[in-house]
Amino acid sequence: MKETFQKIMSSVMALIVLFSTMSFSLDMHFCGDHLVDFSLFENVDTCTMKAKMSTSSKDCAMMETEMDCCTDVEVIQQGQDDLKISFDQITFDQHAFVVSFVYSYINLFEGIDENIVPFKDYAPPPLIRDIQILDQTFLI
Repeated sequence: MKETFQKIMSSVMALIVLFSTMSFSLDMHFCGDHLVDFSLFENVDTCTMKAKMSTSSKDCAMMETEMDCCTDVEVIQQGQDDLKISFDQITFDQHAFVVSFVYSYINLFEGIDENIVPFKDYAPPPLIRDIQILDQTFLI
């Protein structure tokens, strides 16, 4: 139960950090009180009334009044830039420490491909007599 709660909370905190640093904009197009179009990633399409405008003055006057009631609303959410690390002000000592740490950390996990047995080519000494049986010493 405790592990599940910790996993859920760590996921929630990661999402909070992600969404607090992310910037986005929401574009909406209203004609009167009605939402005609909205977009999260690209610009919204304006009214199609511009393409339908005719040459008669009566229709133009009516279209102009309808065009005045259309509005575009853009909501912009700026993310935080506090988490951005600047490497312009790093000193030589800090740079040397980071380079040596990374080099030693990478070489730490560099393993040997095969297990080396130093006495592989040598034969064991000949067994002339069994010393443990002669001395009657047994490991229990």
